[in-house]
Amino acid sequence: MTQEPYPKIYLYRRIVQSKLFIDTNFSDNINLENIADEAFFSKFHFIRLFKKIYGKTPHQYLTHVRIEKAKLLLTSDMAIAEVCFLVGFDSISSFTGLFKRMVGLTPSLYQVQQLEKKSKMAQTPLKFIPNCFAENPAPRALRRAF
Repeated sequence: MTQEPYPKIYLYRRIVQSKLFIDTNFSDNINLENIADEAFFSKFHFIRLFKKIYGKTPHQYLTHVRIEKAKLLLTSDMAIAEVCFLVGFDSISSFTGLFKRMVGLTPSLYQVQQLEKKSKMAQTPLKFIPNCFAENPAPRALRRAF
């Protein structure tokens, strides 16, 4: 019977700590070495553990967090370049290409769609409430039942 050098919960806590580090510092110029240092693991061991727990490599997770934060910022009329640099990307072209690959739209098109949606919500808010009977009357079959 072999004894593990550390309890699993200790390892999980260190990985979670590194994930929280990514969540907090996503806009900074962080890399795999910084993140692995936060968890006190070697880079390669850290990548294996992180992927096993979260299903993504630390770099994939960092990219995911940055894109999600960019989507939030793009719901305002903030400039695309400003959003790009605020979420931690160094190049507008790499940000645009990655955003399009992950979201399916360019940042500018995504922003236009979000601003239009926001405008429509302000004009007719009841249409955006799921199952709102005030805006969408019940189908005939349901009206007969009552």
